[in-house]
Amino acid sequence: MRRLASALRSPVTRWVFLGIAVALAVYAVWVNWDSLVQAAQDISPGTILAAAAASVLYVWLTLLSWRRVLTDLGSPLSLRAATSVFGVSQIGKYVPGGVWNIVAAAELGADHEIPRRRSVAAMAVTVLISIVSGLAIGTLAVAYAPAGALEGWTWIAWAAPVFVVLLFPPVTNRCIAIAFTILRRPPLETPLSTRGMLRAVIWAALAWVVAGLQVWLVAVELGMIADLRTFALAVGGYSLAWVVGFMVILVPAGAGAREGVLLAILVGSLPSGATILLVLVSRVLLTIVDLGYAAAGGLVARQEKKVLASAPREGHTRPAPRGRRS
Repeated sequence: MRRLASALRSPVTRWVFLGIAVALAVYAVWVNWDSLVQAAQDISPGTILAAAAASVLYVWLTLLSWRRVLTDLGSPLSLRAATSVFGVSQIGKYVPGGVWNIVAAAELGADHEIPRRRSVAAMAVTVLISIVSGLAIGTLAVAYAPAGALEGWTWIAWAAPVFVVLLFPPVTNRCIAIAFTILRRPPLETPLSTRGMLRAVIWAALAWVVAGLQVWLVAVELGMIADLRTFALAVGGYSLAWVVGFMVILVPAGAGAREGVLLAILVGSLPSGATILLVLVSRVLLTIVDLGYAAAGGLVARQEKKVLASAPREGHTRPAPRGRRS
């Protein structure tokens, strides 16, 4: 991890990395463009816009969960700075390997005077929160999926409470300490608190609900019955599909694996053709949103550099990199 972070410290390497990540994300949109065009014919513009808005909110809630963890560890960031770091770093998940967004967040966070080991810990804890909360909420999919759709997945119902123990601050802090000991890195200065973890988990849980809403809105437009059961199925289905996709680190952003799980969960509630269209539209919308956040983060970072560059000439002091603690 340290070698990967060192490699990203070169400005040239940063630009190359960002270029590759953006190219892969754009490619993911391009290969599914025909499905998006078909969706424009089969789905009303209002539904597409509502699903896109839900996608934006989903990523924003995930950002807030990460920001809460980072604040709890002792490095509060303003929303502008958090958007800059998180927005750009998340494009790294489109590069196969499963660690590039974490490494990128550590390097970008260093520009805001955040110790790299703290950035790595914050992103790792955020991912852990997403996985555990995703598994817990994924039990909804197990409960409401059509008979036989998730055969062999019932273990999630009893395993989820076991994984939840990992989110108790004493357990999480101990895991972080062991990890840094193995890596021969100094321990974190500030441990995670119960209040901070609880807030981060709440943001993550809300993110899953909104992500499921995105899927549900499109599914209803394509013929799914609009009721509480199908909404719960969409929420649980997406969260479970994301967890499975995350585990497949050899493909960018869980491409294929996530769609396969979501397809299996929803196929009994929609015609097969509509289900395939649904999962592809969901993927394309989220990829476009990720690109938008990366662009917004890059714009904020550029504006901050301009302010820092002009401040000495105007006799101003360097603005504080940290935002108000929340």
